[in-house]
Amino acid sequence: MAKSTVWDPVLLISQIVSIQTLHYLTLAVLVPPLLTIFAESSSLEYYGGAANVGMVMDWRELAGRPASRATQGDSPWSSFNPVWSGGKQVGSGDVQEGQWDGRVDPIRSWIIAVCWMTASGVDIYYMYTLVRRPRLILDFSLTLIFNHLVLTTYYSKALPTSLFFWAVMAASAALMIIVAEQFCVKREMAEGLTVVPLNEGEDVEMGSLLRRD
Repeated sequence: MAKSTVWDPVLLISQIVSIQTLHYLTLAVLVPPLLTIFAESSSLEYYGGAANVGMVMDWRELAGRPASRATQGDSPWSSFNPVWSGGKQVGSGDVQEGQWDGRVDPIRSWIIAVCWMTASGVDIYYMYTLVRRPRLILDFSLTLIFNHLVLTTYYSKALPTSLFFWAVMAASAALMIIVAEQFCVKREMAEGLTVVPLNEGEDVEMGSLLRRD
């Protein structure tokens, strides 16, 4: 993608949408198989299965908190209530033999966290390819995190209050900003300058180093 020095809102929006979409597509590839292999099956099934969009979009899944709605006066830890995801009920019923015992599976949240960090690592390549300019990496990285905060708050109908969730978001942003920016800077250092051949008898001047756009 060619670099542009003119502010182009269409290009900017398309880059934001592309990176956000690629980020979620990467998570969609990573999360379901890993949850199926490593997470506790009965709890996972109660919450809609490994392919449930809430595993990516609900911050409570990353935080290791229950996503069930308790009845008035009850705690979500003390009773088995319907599980709601994106405004839809995805699990309900009383505990029966061989089914979920009510405990939150801590492994599930760690799997989702590892997948999120892995996707952030892949985002480095997306930004390196699509954004290219080092000074824009910070903006695009924070925009990706901010957009997810808006979407996960809307999806779960609650603001994220988990320190673990915020720690993962901070580590994700730091990884993308530091590594992607360094890669883009190294590319500009390698490609941005070219030496113009001198004619015989000419002196070497600073003008001999010209920027190649």
